[in-house]
Amino acid sequence: MAVVETERQGQVFVVRMNRPERLNALNTEMRTELARAWTAFRHDKELEVAIFTGTGRGFCAGEDMKESLEKGKAGGERPKIEDPFMTGALEKPVIAAINGFAMGGGFMLVERTDLRVAVKEAVFEVSEAKRWLLGGYNHGHIANMPYPVAMEMALGFRFSAQRFYELGFVNRLVEAADLMPTAMSMAEHLLTLPPASRVNTVHMMRQMRPEPAPDMKALADKLHDHGALSDLMESRAAFAEKRKPNFKGWNDPEDRYRLPKR
Repeated sequence: MAVVETERQGQVFVVRMNRPERLNALNTEMRTELARAWTAFRHDKELEVAIFTGTGRGFCAGEDMKESLEKGKAGGERPKIEDPFMTGALEKPVIAAINGFAMGGGFMLVERTDLRVAVKEAVFEVSEAKRWLLGGYNHGHIANMPYPVAMEMALGFRFSAQRFYELGFVNRLVEAADLMPTAMSMAEHLLTLPPASRVNTVHMMRQMRPEPAPDMKALADKLHDHGALSDLMESRAAFAEKRKPNFKGWNDPEDRYRLPKR
């Protein structure tokens, strides 16, 4: 069974993550197959719009913790081929059809899409704080949401699809049966636009999205080393074993009072 299924519907390309038994968690194989699918979409002159979705109860549960534990490193192994969707090199619009859980890395996939349709049962979470990755800094919403909301997201609180719709993160909120028809209706609207206008407008709007300042990446790297590195894998082990994690915190307890600044 392919971990990523693709389908052509006229000028629309449907990309479907297909590991329902793992809530479409991102392992090395899926990352590689997604990179291949997005590369094919980018270079196919007959395809103009993509719909990105998942199979089962999850859009994407984020990093595959089981693989991370087996590989002994966070995130497992990255694909050896470039993914134009992840690097921002994809010129064509992508519509997310969010069929369920979008957590951690799955939430980041949603963020990279241009338009979003979600089922009412969908749940969103920035999971990095729970996994001690400090990855929340680079989410575009941090600069685009009121500070208390951004802080709530960065600290790993879960958000319902209804709340995200009210916050403007989701364009359409629908029943499960209406998910793909609504996403397809949006794709068909995009296809009525002059091709150059559609591509140029998407490109312009993407340039207007907030990006983290360069010094924030440097600060995140410093903070990542400002604690017990063993906590990173401990969080994954506890998740996999369904137990409470035993975190060590800082290598030196006084480091709590020596936090680096930007």
